[in-house]
Amino acid sequence: MRQKTKKIATTILFFFLAGLFEIGGGYLVWLWLRESYSWMIGVVGGFVLFLYGIVPTFQPSHFHRIYAAYGGVFIVMAMLWGWIFEGIAPDKFDVIGGIIALIGVGIIFYWPRKEESIWHQH
Repeated sequence: MRQKTKKIATTILFFFLAGLFEIGGGYLVWLWLRESYSWMIGVVGGFVLFLYGIVPTFQPSHFHRIYAAYGGVFIVMAMLWGWIFEGIAPDKFDVIGGIIALIGVGIIFYWPRKEESIWHQH
């Protein structure tokens, strides 16, 4: 059970880091282009987006499954980003949609499969 909990915690950490890098990097590019911040902010944003591209490679699954599941994580993290950094609280429909997305993450990424899953890799 400890091994299973450790694998889940590790994959959640990678999803969180990917979200932080993608949303954070995208936000910096947004600030550069939409809010007239310095071009250096855009360069940093581009580099952070590059890091986002690296993080999912550490996930223990197939490319399509990682990115499909990450989509649900991204949905929730984007709403939280807007709430924390822009002061726009999610409404009930955002919350319902986020819950549905996280259920999808659980099914896509964490549901045990015979052929391949995070549970069968050592």
